[in-house]
Amino acid sequence: MTTTVVREAALADLPPATLYALLRLRVDVFVVEQECAYPELDGRDTEPSCVHVWAESGGVPVATLRVLRDPDGRGRIGRVATAREFRGAGVAAVLMGRALELLAGSEVVLDAQAHLTGWYARFGFTPRGEEFSEDGIPHRTMVRPA
Repeated sequence: MTTTVVREAALADLPPATLYALLRLRVDVFVVEQECAYPELDGRDTEPSCVHVWAESGGVPVATLRVLRDPDGRGRIGRVATAREFRGAGVAAVLMGRALELLAGSEVVLDAQAHLTGWYARFGFTPRGEEFSEDGIPHRTMVRPA
């Protein structure tokens, strides 16, 4: 396997081809693979606080997530996606570690697909509230204290 490199950038600092590759990866996972038609481009990528974090292998993005600030000041991690062939290799865990470093000192929230709550628990997240359906997929809000 090629060496994986972690990168991060605000939207304004992303080269167009990289932005395209990150959005394509998200669409491939969330819309195509999970067969979920929803507004993937939700406007949050353009927020000044948004930082895109991704892993590249051979110069190609293979996993991505975004780090945000919610209006209440809490950190938020979202759009965690890994290319199928890189799942189980620890790439997403490395990205989560970097996201938590970027949000150090803040409470962090995320909306996890319900089947992944155990995975997020490894990073100190605990479920809050009831399970809910988002675009037909069961989710749980999870919070990690500051």
